[in-house]
Amino acid sequence: MTTIDKARAAALLRKIRRRSVVVVGDVMLDEFIWGDVSRISPEAPVPVVDVRSESTHLGGAANVLANLLALGAQACVIGVIGKDFAGDRIQISLSEKSKLQTADMLIADSSRPTTTKTRIVAHNQMVVRADRENRTPVNGETQARIIATAQAAIAKAHALIVSDYDKGVITPRILAALLPEAYRRMPVLIDPKLRNFDAYRPATLVTPNHIEALRVTNLEEDSDQTLQAAARAIRSRLSCDAVLITRGNRGMMLLEGEGDPVCVATLACDVTGAGDTVIATLAAALAAGASMTEAAVLANHAAGIVVGKLGTASATDEELLNSIQ
Repeated sequence: MTTIDKARAAALLRKIRRRSVVVVGDVMLDEFIWGDVSRISPEAPVPVVDVRSESTHLGGAANVLANLLALGAQACVIGVIGKDFAGDRIQISLSEKSKLQTADMLIADSSRPTTTKTRIVAHNQMVVRADRENRTPVNGETQARIIATAQAAIAKAHALIVSDYDKGVITPRILAALLPEAYRRMPVLIDPKLRNFDAYRPATLVTPNHIEALRVTNLEEDSDQTLQAAARAIRSRLSCDAVLITRGNRGMMLLEGEGDPVCVATLACDVTGAGDTVIATLAAALAAGASMTEAAVLANHAAGIVVGKLGTASATDEELLNSIQ
């Protein structure tokens, strides 16, 4: 299995504390309602959840930021919120987590709600999820504000992450304004969605999951050979430096340059849902001078940590170092 030396990992984690990462993307609020089920509703054949507690967490691009801060990096997130309770809650959470004035980087738009995912969980099993969102692209004025805010932040940063959840914040106009400038100075990492796929250029690393990689390349068989072909096709299509395909319980596949792909075996049963942690760790490590393979191994360790936690979670630098033998 591809590994990293603990002393090297420790050195990189120390450097991460002196690195700044900008995240641009779809900011969300993850809301959890926790309870128990002991009966079925007489109104319909659905479980009745007796609510025991509620919690909220930063989601989407804001969760990428939370993961960067947990690793010790300096970071900010640029995105859009609504003028509503969920937007206020995100601003409060960001101010609690970050020493930076991140509220100035969140653009409030009264015409759309803050993207909110509400999960009802009973006995550690999700019963249902309800989404409040507007997936249409943000208007021209908001795009201009995102561009200006991001350009100012990028001028002082060491890496850029585009966290595209297809909720309307990432547009071809924004990508065209930010990516060429950032790519000349720092690693640029993209967590992609299909709608904007051909606009993700130039980029250092693109990180689709295996389903996205197969869909965007019109391939079907989910095998090692087919995913290698998908990674090469994506790299050729975007002219990016590298492609990292996350594969759930089968780890990751990294294709860098014209070489053979490197496979990183998962350290957990399944790392599905750890994408925010993966791209945050990749960006922080690359900003600190890690090789692409070293960054992938660290990201794999971080993903293995967060999947063992309930709800939206992140891995600290101490947890990450302790996970390396």
